[in-house]
Amino acid sequence: MELSHTPLRRSIRVCPIIQAVYHHPLLITLSEAFTLSIYDLSSGSAALTQTLSSFTSFPPTSLVLSTTSTATYKLVLAYAIPVYPAHWSVGATELIIAGPASNCELPHSSSFLASTHTPMTIISTRTARALDVPQGWVDEKKLRLMREQWSRKVSRVADTQTDGKFVVLAPEDLGSKPYASLASSPSSSPSSTHHASTLYSPTGLQLYRLSLPSSTSISSSAPKLTFVRTLHGQIGPVAALALSDGRCVSFGVNGSIWVWDLESTSGTAVATTMTDRSFDDVHRLANAKRSVVFDERRIVTAVNERFVERRFDI
Repeated sequence: MELSHTPLRRSIRVCPIIQAVYHHPLLITLSEAFTLSIYDLSSGSAALTQTLSSFTSFPPTSLVLSTTSTATYKLVLAYAIPVYPAHWSVGATELIIAGPASNCELPHSSSFLASTHTPMTIISTRTARALDVPQGWVDEKKLRLMREQWSRKVSRVADTQTDGKFVVLAPEDLGSKPYASLASSPSSSPSSTHHASTLYSPTGLQLYRLSLPSSTSISSSAPKLTFVRTLHGQIGPVAALALSDGRCVSFGVNGSIWVWDLESTSGTAVATTMTDRSFDDVHRLANAKRSVVFDERRIVTAVNERFVERRFDI
């Protein structure tokens, strides 16, 4: 480790950190309380330049950091948004960050958070939501669109990921979660049979296209998060997603793995479900922490501390 940083005063706003992205010399961390901390590492030490907080955005989240020019960075976040009274949807935010150069152009059609071009600070931010209620009176067309959006709200979000172009939301099946209450139940009980059966029920992923038009003109259109379709095929609730370059890998609670081409919306199974496992095995694995990453040739899954690498031509 070449560089370490300990905050002078630990705060629940910035700790614990649940996600981080890095593009030298810019480091961005996201805390459990949904506070973004921006650090400048150009001097050889981690200098905190800015913090931002949100009270309407919640995990699970996805962060994608890229450079738009030699003078600016772009951070895209996807996250869960509460829908009154007890449901969830998905949203995405673009943040433009000033780079080391101080002569970057300030976008015109954005909400400005900084009046100067201080390096490694936010220049502008834009947000798009899957469920966006229009202001004022609405006509029949807008009302129909609202009802369609409303029908896609979910009880809970298992995961959401973005690659900056697409956003995928995996709903959480509430029937697959309350395994803790089954610890003392016999495996043959109706309750255990019901909850185990949810691991082998069809599931669907919500696919959205994220449109972020260039903001260098006053006439630029607003960002949009447009529903494309529901991706069907995988059996059982999804625990983790990974997105990159228009491809998505979904990792199921029951061990199944699917790979999706988001442009064509086609998918194929890489690993099947754990149909031969005992209830105790399913109970233990369903409560495990899961994650998945991939590149052009490999898919790596993690269940607690156990890693599995699969070769697959994505």
